[in-house]
Amino acid sequence: MTDHRAPLDPVSSAIVESGIVAILRAPTAGAFAAVADVLVSAGITAIEVTLTSRGALDAISGLRRQLPAGTVIGAGTVLTPDDAKAAVDAGAAFLVSPVLDTLGGQSVPCYPGAYTPTEVFAAHRAGAPLVKLFPAGGLTPTYLKDLRGPLPQVRILPTGGIGLDDISDWLTAGAAAVGLGGPLIGDAATGGSLTALAARAKHAVDAVTFARS
Repeated sequence: MTDHRAPLDPVSSAIVESGIVAILRAPTAGAFAAVADVLVSAGITAIEVTLTSRGALDAISGLRRQLPAGTVIGAGTVLTPDDAKAAVDAGAAFLVSPVLDTLGGQSVPCYPGAYTPTEVFAAHRAGAPLVKLFPAGGLTPTYLKDLRGPLPQVRILPTGGIGLDDISDWLTAGAAAVGLGGPLIGDAATGGSLTALAARAKHAVDAVTFARS
């Protein structure tokens, strides 16, 4: 089948290759460096730091210095142009929003949130290389499969409420990658076990491999 989708920028390509965007959200970002080390060691190389976490901008800058080349660090929960500028200034390589209309005119790839076919297509038409399907927990992979029938040119990033055991189903249904927060990170960003995090990360990476094999 001919692929009618536009070529991707390097950052978005890296996210698709990873298959997973790990979403770091906690009251404070103090543990994000340790969490990110575990994730990258497991093979997860796309990390989103949510701006609702205190110290998020410093964490983005620190992770850019800390993590190996090939890891992409972005900002999530970007809600205003000021948020976007601050995140880019801190070194964010991509921006993610839960809504549709806050990310225009940025110098890095932007992934707006959408839920309905109309919103998904509007985000794509506005130039989003990936469209965040959010919140995906109330939907199913069948919804994504049906959505991609008339919109095969749109690369979709389901996020929100996706469990580790759901990863393969979403990718098989046509997701470009999936965003994983709580089900992957658990309590690791608030003092929980990094060993347990490593096991969950391996489970997630294995699910991507299985879906794409």
